[in-house]
Amino acid sequence: MPSATDAHRSTTNDQPPTSWRTRPPNRVLHDSRGLTVVASPEQAEEFAKRFRREARVTARIQHHGVPQVYDAVLDSSYDRVYLVMEYVRGTSLRAYINPLRPLPVDWAVAVAAQICTVLSHAHAIPVVHRDLKPDNVLVSDAGAVKVLDFGIAAILRTDVTRLTVTGSVIGTHHYMPPEQIQGAQITPQSDLYALGCVLHELLIGKTVFDGGNEFELMQQHVYKAPMPLRKVRPEVPEALEQLVLALTAKVPEQRPRDAYDVYERLLPFLPEPGPLHPTVGLGPVGVPDPTLLYRRPNPPRPRRKTSPEAGPHDRPIPPQPPADAVPATDLRGAINGAVSHSNDLLADERYAQAAEALQQVIEPAAAALGVENSRVLALRQRRAAILVIGGDFRQALPEFDALYSAFARTGGPTGDDALACLRQAAHCRAELGQATAALRQFRQVLTHVRASEGDVSSDALELRRNICRLLLSEGNVEQALAELVPLHEDLCLVYGPDHEETQEIADVLTRLRLAGGGAS
Repeated sequence: MPSATDAHRSTTNDQPPTSWRTRPPNRVLHDSRGLTVVASPEQAEEFAKRFRREARVTARIQHHGVPQVYDAVLDSSYDRVYLVMEYVRGTSLRAYINPLRPLPVDWAVAVAAQICTVLSHAHAIPVVHRDLKPDNVLVSDAGAVKVLDFGIAAILRTDVTRLTVTGSVIGTHHYMPPEQIQGAQITPQSDLYALGCVLHELLIGKTVFDGGNEFELMQQHVYKAPMPLRKVRPEVPEALEQLVLALTAKVPEQRPRDAYDVYERLLPFLPEPGPLHPTVGLGPVGVPDPTLLYRRPNPPRPRRKTSPEAGPHDRPIPPQPPADAVPATDLRGAINGAVSHSNDLLADERYAQAAEALQQVIEPAAAALGVENSRVLALRQRRAAILVIGGDFRQALPEFDALYSAFARTGGPTGDDALACLRQAAHCRAELGQATAALRQFRQVLTHVRASEGDVSSDALELRRNICRLLLSEGNVEQALAELVPLHEDLCLVYGPDHEETQEIADVLTRLRLAGGGAS
């Protein structure tokens, strides 16, 4: 399937963007070649909304290493999707890879460090690339790295390993982390695994794994330890070898904390400041030198001082304005107006503005009615949900933590509102890569859902799927299998064996079996 890069580059020849055959992401069907197809105008419109939403989230990265996205359009024939974006002239990173002449160490490090800078800004939103590889990286004439196609894998679901009717594999490549292969939770650490694969290839000219077929490649990514770089290229510094091994760890939480951490560990291997560079002329002929950029410009986005693992009581109560900021007689009208305005913005998919419209009335409402008034809590819950819809999991998480505590105090920890907020907090943590905490919270919610609704309600089935994905992302294949098999049996009974949700779990079990996971 062509990438956004193809469509982006085609504009230089006044040609229409490459055709993508697509379907909406919620009910994706695939033909025997693994391509997505549109089945109806309604489904096409739903896909178009998702396409625009993902493009808006991607546009929030606002970093010179990411081409700016100006518009996203699905044409009236439902046959092409367009991204109107900044044109970038550069050389594909693929041109730098030569097994007979590996890059100088500082060239490879300069590329990786610039990618870290981009990822630090993207992951802060958070936006996960899902398809980082040399083909999606350009180097400008000035040596600046540009990372292309953010969000495209998620929009078109090309980041999901699928089996076609012929038994061939769609979506597996040399840079895919184990959790993607196994259908587990995708997080910023997934991009770090791909970065480790890219850096490994830049340093020795060969991919981390080179399975004879796609199934063998899958098994290697899931189970086989990478070859240490120094066994192939002894002059690679030991600390750099250890970093690549850490990046390509099988379990996401065993990888570096974030892109900023990786950048800091790369700094010692970057060139020293100065007008001349010792490796000029030593790199590949005819491609830009990525070390030219380094006088330590383009630092990563600074970390937030507040830990993303902050507990439910760590979020301060919103500042309370003076009591006369909104007269009590006008408060009801102000709330109704804010909700109506937020709904209009939400209909236009302007999620940040929709959340802000509610925030403007939450503070005076809390001052007048009390911070744990039911109307105030409902407004806060709605605002937090809008943040999740807009992909702002980092801002939504502490609010859902605080809301869970508030609802637990006012209605009990097993009340519907409290459990809903706990579930949303778990979802945010899963998206942010906090798998252990997310798993604990999902299990807590599932216990109560099972007690009240049974084991095969729609909520219970969805929670069980989430738990299985997180178990796989933690590398706990045996326990995941113990939960996946009965989940598949229950889905067959509830929805039937041909339902897409049943088939999704069947595909996961098949991939685990093919990769040597022992599923039957």
